[in-house]
Amino acid sequence: MRKAIKLLLLLAVVAMIATACGSGDAETTTTAAPGTTQAATETTAATTTTAMTETTAMTETTAMAEGVTCAEPVTVGVITDMSGALAIYGAHMMRAVPIGFAYATNSDVQAGVQDGTEQTYMVDNCEIHVIYRDDKGDADTTATIGRELIEVNGADIIVGTVSSGSTAGLQSLALDNNVILIAAPAAANDLTGKDFNPNTFRVSRENYQDGMAICDQFVNNDGYKTFVQIAPDYSFGYGGAQAYRDSCTYYGGEFLADDIFAPADTTDFTTYLQPLANTDANAFLVTWAGGGFVPLLQGAIDLGVIDDNTALGSPFVDNVVLPAFFGNAIGTTSTIIYHYTAPSNSINDYLVAAAKGEGAFPDLFDADGMNAAIMVVEALKATGGAADADSLRGVMEGMSFAGPKGTIDIRPEDHVAIQDMYIVKLTNLDDPEFKFFENVGTVRPEPPCLLEGDYTSRCGSLPVGSLTGN
Repeated sequence: MRKAIKLLLLLAVVAMIATACGSGDAETTTTAAPGTTQAATETTAATTTTAMTETTAMTETTAMAEGVTCAEPVTVGVITDMSGALAIYGAHMMRAVPIGFAYATNSDVQAGVQDGTEQTYMVDNCEIHVIYRDDKGDADTTATIGRELIEVNGADIIVGTVSSGSTAGLQSLALDNNVILIAAPAAANDLTGKDFNPNTFRVSRENYQDGMAICDQFVNNDGYKTFVQIAPDYSFGYGGAQAYRDSCTYYGGEFLADDIFAPADTTDFTTYLQPLANTDANAFLVTWAGGGFVPLLQGAIDLGVIDDNTALGSPFVDNVVLPAFFGNAIGTTSTIIYHYTAPSNSINDYLVAAAKGEGAFPDLFDADGMNAAIMVVEALKATGGAADADSLRGVMEGMSFAGPKGTIDIRPEDHVAIQDMYIVKLTNLDDPEFKFFENVGTVRPEPPCLLEGDYTSRCGSLPVGSLTGN
């Protein structure tokens, strides 16, 4: 009988985000399903493939100029949610971005970030000035702060933010002012899809990478064949639903009802869930971020959308929320964007040690924060210190660099960050160091190109619009 991911497992692609077991000392090799490649982990209880080495992690960006010099300090504005609805994730960025800059510049970690904190780092003869701002999870505030960072502080690069909707507002601002935006940790496909512009890059994964990883696991390993889903009525939700539907169908699954979209501030989901009642799907997929999860879960239970025959389809989430929502899920296998126990490389070791030095452990989006900082420094090394958008764009398109998740490849066509996604088995929820998982394997999804209009021609030989390209 299928072991359903019940009740408290539902926090879905909270990709808020927003899934294959192995044991023993000997590694075995798995075969990647279509549309993904198997990436490497070095765990003793994992089904895995040959490990990537850090020597391959940097290609063009390691051919650096002899010393980095800039006539004026390079200013980086970091925007995140420090006090709003998604501040739990902003905290990951506040901790990990300084760790990333410290690592990349071989300097001390400057902890204790708050709204308005300013930090200075040196790369050879080039000063990097970093300013942190709180957007409070509000899109208007994000835009206002972004404008201030550019027009008042002279920011050359913007990093942010948690909300995909708010990040979308930064895209046009960056383009209009000809500065570079690095999206982190926002996940919406649209950022490097229909809303793409050449000044937008990302280190965070996108919805499609979530969908491909979990649908491959569900269909090809867990045997789930039929699905229904709900998502919030904005860009993150649309992207999640699109990615799940395309990915699960691509791998052989079938959807039994139309996708349901509910406003992000919904508190009573009865009307939205009724069309999914009595569908008897194998799995109920949920994309959600922020509030509303508890009434969504309760409504699904009350209407029979979730029962003993229908599993809840969800990646695992952050260390804080996980015990509250996955209490009945011990022994189940799913995917996760990042957990500090999953990668095996020296940069992840550095992140873990630095976080422990602050009395914490890295969490779901710490890798994104560290990667954003590393990307900034590697790009400046590659330009010799030039921070204008044209110079940065020229080295960032197609660049590869090593981070806590291993190699990050910036796809030149659409600036999607190709990266590892982890398959883990939940073994406990009470470890004091959040060692909740047994590593099972690693996949490296290659999503379709989602560019539209005049940018579609950039897609080249990539499948366009869906995994089949149709």
